[in-house]
Amino acid sequence: MSMKLQRISIFCIAAFLSAAAASALRLEPIKYADFSHWVKREITESKLLGGNTKNVYEIAPTRNVKGNVAYSNEGGSPWATSNVYAKVMGVVKASNTVTPAVVNGNKVAKMEAKMEHVKVLGLINMDVMVAGTIFLGRIDEPITSPKGPFSKMEMGIPYNKRPKALVYDFKVDMPASDTRIKSTGFSKKKTLPGRDNAEVYILLQKRWEDKNGNLYAQRVGTGRERYSKSVPWTKGHQLPVHYGDISHQPWFKPWMGLLNGEKAYYAHNSKGKLVPVQETGWAPADAVPTHVLVMASSSCGEPYVGTEGLTLYIDNISFGF
Repeated sequence: MSMKLQRISIFCIAAFLSAAAASALRLEPIKYADFSHWVKREITESKLLGGNTKNVYEIAPTRNVKGNVAYSNEGGSPWATSNVYAKVMGVVKASNTVTPAVVNGNKVAKMEAKMEHVKVLGLINMDVMVAGTIFLGRIDEPITSPKGPFSKMEMGIPYNKRPKALVYDFKVDMPASDTRIKSTGFSKKKTLPGRDNAEVYILLQKRWEDKNGNLYAQRVGTGRERYSKSVPWTKGHQLPVHYGDISHQPWFKPWMGLLNGEKAYYAHNSKGKLVPVQETGWAPADAVPTHVLVMASSSCGEPYVGTEGLTLYIDNISFGF
């Protein structure tokens, strides 16, 4: 056998062994993360906004809900979305950036960054950039203010296992644009340099509460990827979970770091109040978590900033052991 054929054979064997090791992970599917079941909500916006009825989707056992009613996770579903029913100063508005879609014959979750147009009797014409996002947690509806969007979301659910990876099927459609739009609806629309990224992450935390109801956490495990270009439909992608302090690793990026200050996500304390969960440091590499955060989004930046048309599709999300 020639040296060239030997190298090819060795490469093929190594690739086969790598694929075999990857497929050897035991998968623990997350409930409803095959995205086969959806709640369709029919929300009628205020007459001031035209009085149109919008379909708004949630990830839970299949049913239709008619009427402007607040939604809370149904059927034991751990999933929330960026789709919301808002009622600000008596004016009802609905937003829908997460929808069911069909890819290769299977129903999946589709998350899209798009401009939400708000017109009030032809007198006010506002554009708001919104991204499609799904996450483990819940949203307190109705939304009564556009300020501080994180403060309306409970991020994370109780969880005490240590997966090796988050495993999922996905696809990214990236527009041929190297700009982002910042549009809050309350200030002038701005075009910013650089395209937005789609993002998927898994974060494991060990949380505790002080006597005043403040929530804190240590970061136990981190897996976070961003996608800056189109990715074809990919099955069984593995996002590795790294335990302990990763801040000195050569592949570490600032956006993989601790979430505190204005970056902190929120959760309910023992008094039922939504408060920020301040990450105080990195847990020891052998620590056991109390909570897990999983999120997939068509944006990775600040609220109301995005690349219009950026779309992330995802399916079959599981923990891999």
